Amino acid sequence: MPLPPRNLRLTLAYDGSRYVGWQIQPNGVSVQQVVLDALRRITGETDLKLLAAGRTDAGVHALAQETNFVTTCSIPTDKFRAALQTALPRDIVVRRVAEVPESFHATYSAIRKCYRYVIHCGESASPFLENYCWRIAKPLDLAAMEHAARALIGTHDFRCFESHFPNKATSVRTIETAAFRRAGGWTAWSGFDFASGTNAPDPGDEFLLFEISADGFLYNMVRAIVGTLVDIGRGRFDAEHIARTIASGNRSQAGPTAPPQGLYLVSVDYDLNNLRSKFTNEG
Repeated sequence: MPLPPRNLRLTLAYDGSRYVGWQIQPNGVSVQQVVLDALRRITGETDLKLLAAGRTDAGVHALAQETNFVTTCSIPTDKFRAALQTALPRDIVVRRVAEVPESFHATYSAIRKCYRYVIHCGESASPFLENYCWRIAKPLDLAAMEHAARALIGTHDFRCFESHFPNKATSVRTIETAAFRRAGGWTAWSGFDFASGTNAPDPGDEFLLFEISADGFLYNMVRAIVGTLVDIGRGRFDAEHIARTIASGNRSQAGPTAPPQGLYLVSVDYDLNNLRSKFTNEG
């Protein structure tokens, strides 16, 4: 007798350097395809479908990409992580595996996403960080960038930061946080606290981190925001330019799209208690 189906949530971390992005594409190897192939090998199920919280682009990394799939395989949940990891390359890591209600959908159940962008401002470049941050040699006006970022907070139509508009039914999103922090070392993997700390200049602080959270993001939205903020930091635009750009609704008023390698999907939040309640009510 076949086992009842289980909805499994996988939390993945990956280095996006050698992939064409999360989503399966005909022009190269994707993270989704590699993980799906590994899942099919260890479960023996050829018709699996793997959903994800966000479709990260080529070169973009993830500290905690959330995914889910339905399976009838007999591998216990507490053994699944190790089993799957043996079938994956070293640049894709399974951080957690959990069984979730059947109503859980990695994409549509998400209530908040958080991204981090890393800029390296040191005097000399590092060959070890080429694929993991945006190298900017000239000084940036952080005070102007911080002032500009405050205009992002709240509910707005963000079509001015979307590539190839329109990609979604609506371009209205609510940004909850948008903050900069300096860092003296490589902290992309750490749980850096953006709610505290200081931006006081320090000669040893070679990294500038920008973290942004919202109920959702448009295509290339974070990278377009970063590119615009960096242009403000370089003095190309004044500190009020973000507010004017949002009001214009015009992508041509914003700055360039920042390079992909500095971007990290940090976390995705869900209301699991509500999902469990819904699952129980559905019987």
